[in-house]
Amino acid sequence: MEREAPEETTQVIEGEAAPAEVSRAKARRYGKRRRVCPVCAEGPSVLDYKNIEFLRRFISERGRIEQRRKAGTCAKHQRALAQAIKRARHLALLPFTVEHMRRTGVSTSR
Repeated sequence: MEREAPEETTQVIEGEAAPAEVSRAKARRYGKRRRVCPVCAEGPSVLDYKNIEFLRRFISERGRIEQRRKAGTCAKHQRALAQAIKRARHLALLPFTVEHMRRTGVSTSR
């Protein structure tokens, strides 16, 4: 007792899109285009700990280094960003904690 698979028919009903258009619409429906790493796209060629304005974009309001998911960086640049931020903190160019941010009046608003 073998079951036969039903034959697939491709009928175009009036008012519906062609199969190629449907597949493109499905792809867009399930997600947006992949985010491009901001460092790859617009950032400096070398991440430098002295570029405070650029590094400040990747620090949260609590003074923490932003996650890769939230910042949208690639793994390579996330590691380089973390290293640059840590160096800048060590040299007192960036704050370590919220308390430092409050005292100095440094804001990390985007």
